[in-house]
Amino acid sequence: MKINWETKLYCLIGHPISKSLSPIIHNEFYKINNINSIYLTFDIEQNALKNIVYSFKAMNIQGFNITIPHKISIINYLDEISEEAILIDAVNTVKNENGKLIGYNTDGLGFIKSLKDKNIDIRNKNVLILGAGGAANAISTTLAMVGVRKLYINNRNINNSKKLAKKIKNQFPNIYIEYGDLSLNNVLKEEINMIINCTSVGMYPNIEDTPILLNGFSKDLIVYDIIYKPYETKFLKLAKKRGYNTINGLSMLINQGLYSQAIWLDGKIKNIFDYYDNIKRILDIYVE
Repeated sequence: MKINWETKLYCLIGHPISKSLSPIIHNEFYKINNINSIYLTFDIEQNALKNIVYSFKAMNIQGFNITIPHKISIINYLDEISEEAILIDAVNTVKNENGKLIGYNTDGLGFIKSLKDKNIDIRNKNVLILGAGGAANAISTTLAMVGVRKLYINNRNINNSKKLAKKIKNQFPNIYIEYGDLSLNNVLKEEINMIINCTSVGMYPNIEDTPILLNGFSKDLIVYDIIYKPYETKFLKLAKKRGYNTINGLSMLINQGLYSQAIWLDGKIKNIFDYYDNIKRILDIYVE
């Protein structure tokens, strides 16, 4: 790709972001489609966020992604946010529409798409979420939106579990939801259809750690770990040994990125998820 005065700029902001795979996803997408755009990363600390966002507007940057720790605080500097971003109370994608900054959240959408790609229908199922941070918030809110039967939110700090469970119950009064800690004493294990690890347990350098043991669950359990480095966490290895269906976080990462592109490009690229396999082949080089 030749960079010139017509090149459109997109980027990721967060702190820290040195190991992000997002530039690989988006720049590969531009390359495949011969789009004159480039995607960069900017390591931005909290005290600089306001000035950076206003600078982006002045520079007419077309769009940007947001990662930790700015997904909530970014909302203060946007002109509008979408319905799903309101429910999740976090933004990971911003589009610049003629100087108007509009925030979206594609994290939950990317997660659900990764299930659909494997022909998994999560509606009316019982799900155990491990964690109560930003990823757990986005995924559990989206699961409530699509209509799971029962949701357990279990976290090391039970106060955070309670806070997230209360938020979701307020938004979706008809959902059955419980909260607890990682002892899982509140969980009817045999009725769980899927476990989703939304914690950082198992990431480098602590790759021998696992958030929970997998005793007592049904033989048809699906185990999803949103971590993608390492490619197969200790948690997923334990699940695979028990014969469970396992999914790592790479598919969610790619899909949420493609949803961002669909927003930025106004659907001009048809069948945007057809590019998933090409992007995954490139990412597999970077993920062990």
